[in-house]
Amino acid sequence: MKHATAPRAVVDPRGREVEIAALGARLSTLRLCEPDAVAAVQRSLDRHGQLTPLVVIEDAGHLETLDGFKRVRAARAIGWTTLRVDVLAPSLGVVDAKLAFGALHARRGLTELEEAWLIRSLVRDDGLRQGDIAHRLHRHKSWICRRLMLAESLDGAVQADVRLGLVAPRTAVALAGLPRGNQVRAAEVVIRTGMTLRQTEAMVFELLELQDHAKRVAWLDRRLTATPSAAAAVQAPSARRRAECDWMLGDLLTLRRVGARLEARLLARPLATHGPGAAASLLEALVGLTPVLAALTTTVARAVAEQRP
Repeated sequence: MKHATAPRAVVDPRGREVEIAALGARLSTLRLCEPDAVAAVQRSLDRHGQLTPLVVIEDAGHLETLDGFKRVRAARAIGWTTLRVDVLAPSLGVVDAKLAFGALHARRGLTELEEAWLIRSLVRDDGLRQGDIAHRLHRHKSWICRRLMLAESLDGAVQADVRLGLVAPRTAVALAGLPRGNQVRAAEVVIRTGMTLRQTEAMVFELLELQDHAKRVAWLDRRLTATPSAAAAVQAPSARRRAECDWMLGDLLTLRRVGARLEARLLARPLATHGPGAAASLLEALVGLTPVLAALTTTVARAVAEQRP
């Protein structure tokens, strides 16, 4: 059976003013509307007015918002009663509207979590198969599968924290790598200590290395019960120190991941099996790497020794 692709977002060039109260928000659960972002839109509306119309669909005589949820919230906050809209033509059903939503925002960019919410809604609420969604959104099936796994592996409480603006979307994606039983407590650590994305990734890496639920719980409890002065030190470092710390954490994570992968490949396959030319290139690169690793080992040992009593 051949499926139609996602409908093109063809807007009605006439546009029109409509009552905000008449605009549905059924698809708003697929978007993030962080308070800071809404406040920025509110300031823009106050200063410049409405620069671009909302994109809406007409469903059974009702208008449903497809793009512009932050503008709707901001307009309500400053007391506006109407907004200008463009209506998609032709009228779409709910499933096609969601597909149009995905196509419309493919150019503007959804977060990974918003993409995951869209895919989960199409699969769980509308009963579409993953292969059909991939075809209609012009995505690979593995992309669809990864987004669905993200939506279903991330604890609902953490997703709520993202909607409230307490946890950044990319930070939530990092937390999704933890078992669900550890995600909420880990999110609390992130919120209380003001962790950046790289710091969160480092925490997740460290927790996963423990490989024991009780040890991970104890680790998180220690972070949550840290003294107020220690928490404040993590929460409000100078911008320069925090940036440098983030760079170092990122480098450490990269080294650990790449180092483990390289070791596994070297153990799994002798260099000679790659062929004479490739083996010679690999050997030269490994020989060149050896003094770099030796120097790094010495520097790391000295840095660790300086911090130990």
